[in-house]
This record gives sequence, C-alpha cells and structure tokens, in this order.
Amino acid sequence: MSDRTFVDTNILVYAHDLDVTSKHAIARSVVTELWEEGRGVVSPQVLQEFYVTVTRKIAAPLPKAEARLLVRTYAPWCIDVGPGEVLAAFQIEDEAKIGFWDALIVASARKARAKRLLSEDLNAGQVIAGVEIYNPLQ
Repeated sequence: MSDRTFVDTNILVYAHDLDVTSKHAIARSVVTELWEEGRGVVSPQVLQEFYVTVTRKIAAPLPKAEARLLVRTYAPWCIDVGPGEVLAAFQIEDEAKIGFWDALIVASARKARAKRLLSEDLNAGQVIAGVEIYNPLQ
C-alpha cells in the first residue's frame, strides 16, 4: 500500500456543499490537504456520483458548469477501473457483507494502492480488502 487516500463520494460532496456547515469545513480541509500533498485518489464511480449529487440532490445544487469544472479538476486523481474491479467487488461484497457499490469503491481503492478510504458510509476502523476505512467526520 502507498500513502494514497481514496476519497468516497460523500466526503467529496461535503467538501463542496456549503449547507452542511460542520461537515463541509472538515471535508474541505481534508480534501484540500490531500490535494496539496498529491495523495488523493478517486474512481470514475465517485466522479459520476459526485456530479449527480451536487447538481440534483443537495439543498442548493451547483450549476452544471461549476460541477463539471470540479469533475475536470478532480480528474487527475481518477484511476482506471475495469472488469477486474467489478469481479473483485463481488468477492468483497460477499466477504465484507457490504453493498455492491461500496464494494466497488473498496476494490477501486485497493487497485489504487490506497492505504485509507475516507467514507461516511462504511465502518470506521474496519479494514476491508487491505484498505482501512476512516471517517474524518467523526
């Protein structure tokens, strides 16, 4: 594993959603630090979910142009995910007893050789497929 940190969708969304005041400040700080250190990583799934969430699902949706610019900004963090990660996610889903989409995030983090996965959705402190889950919002 490397010192890379995989950022799940919810953390990235909170970093740009001004209506979740306390979560926003923490997520923004964490994402900014990862950006400055060049240690952040995401997958296409995260960028897709981020775009849909910030343009449709938050209290004050971002304009599409702004959201698209953010996706382009985070694109250098993005790793390629293919059928191998989908197949790995099936095994992670069964072994860790988590949902498929969360398992695909874990499989993607593992492919990126990320040491940590920042997420609010999984159990902090748990290690899944060699990746430690960390919730910076706790």
